[in-house]
Amino acid sequence: MSTSDDIHNTTATGKCPFHQGGHDQSAGAGTTTRDWWPNQLRVDLLNQHSNRSNPLGEDFDYRKEFSKLDYYGLKKDLKALLTESQPWWPADWGSYAGLFIRMAWHGAGTYRSIDGRGGAGRGQQRFAPLNSWPDNVSLDKARRLFVANQTEIWSENLLGRPVYPRG
Repeated sequence: MSTSDDIHNTTATGKCPFHQGGHDQSAGAGTTTRDWWPNQLRVDLLNQHSNRSNPLGEDFDYRKEFSKLDYYGLKKDLKALLTESQPWWPADWGSYAGLFIRMAWHGAGTYRSIDGRGGAGRGQQRFAPLNSWPDNVSLDKARRLFVANQTEIWSENLLGRPVYPRG
């Protein structure tokens, strides 16, 4: 039997995707997605501690796969990416470093410490609503530069997938 205190317990509300009770509104917490859409089903809970949600698989050995990577070739490609200006989006003073720093800053700026969501780790800037936020204007050009300047997609190479020519 639950009491009204159990309903407002953050541990209980943080784990049950079907929680229909009230939510503790602490001062200074800000407006959360849950405040706007209180009946939203929390499907993210289905992925907690699951090996099936790991795209690399259980047997993936990061150290072994990284040792296969052509590190110096990657560095060379990144240097070219930063310094070779493109006609469709000219580099500022011969370098795209500022644009990439801005993209990283905006990606990291989406992280919310209150619930651990957001951040740069999942590449969410590519998708709505982040890609249409006024703060992120022109960051689509930075993402396009990664594909325009590469002859290989390094992540595919790192994961042992076939390498297809780009461009």
